[in-house]
Amino acid sequence: MAVGKSTAAACNGWIVFEDEAGQSLTPPRARSWGRRGCTPVIRVRGRGSGRVSMAGLTCYKPGKRSRMFYAAREYRGRKGEPKGIGWRDLRDLLVRAHNQLGGPIVLVWDNLRMHLVEPLREFIADQAAWLTVFQLPSYSPDLNPQEGVWSLVKRYIGNLAAADLGQITRAVKRKLKQIQYRPDVVDGCLAGTGLIMDG
Repeated sequence: MAVGKSTAAACNGWIVFEDEAGQSLTPPRARSWGRRGCTPVIRVRGRGSGRVSMAGLTCYKPGKRSRMFYAAREYRGRKGEPKGIGWRDLRDLLVRAHNQLGGPIVLVWDNLRMHLVEPLREFIADQAAWLTVFQLPSYSPDLNPQEGVWSLVKRYIGNLAAADLGQITRAVKRKLKQIQYRPDVVDGCLAGTGLIMDG
C-alpha cells in the first residue's frame, strides 16, 4: 500500500480501490427490531431468479473530495446474456473514472481471475500513461474501502422483501447514488480499513 501511495504522489494521481459484489433475490441477513422474545420474520415471495452484479471504485487524493463510481448489471438467466460484470465493464468503468477525475489513476485491486484476463491486461498496458495497477495481498478484503461500500448497500437492502429482480436493482442503484454524493461516507470506508491518506 505504501508503494501505491508514493506512486500516486509522484504522478499527482488518485489512489483507486476496485471490487465487485452481487445480490440475488435472497435477501442478506440484517438486523431489525421487534418485541422482546419475538424474532421478526420477513417473508420473501420473490418471483424468478437472477442476480445483480456490481463493480465499484472508491477514489482518494489528498486535498480533493473523495469520489465513488459504480457499474451494475442484471442477469436474468436469458440465453446469451452476460452472467455478471465482465472485463469490458471494468475497462469502461476505469475510463469513465479517469475522464471525470482528470488525472492519473493508481488502481488497487485483488487477484480475481477476471482482473488477469489477457484483454484487460492489454488495456492496462496500453494505458500506462495514466493507469498503474497494484494487487492487494491474497485474502485481504479488510484493506479495500470498497468493501465498506458493499457493506452499506447490503445493510440497506437487508430488510427488503423484493418481489422481483428489478426492485433489487433499483434499491442497489439508489443506495450507490446516495453514497456517491456523500464524500464523508466514502472517507469513512477508507478509515474503516485503518489505511491513512495524508498529504
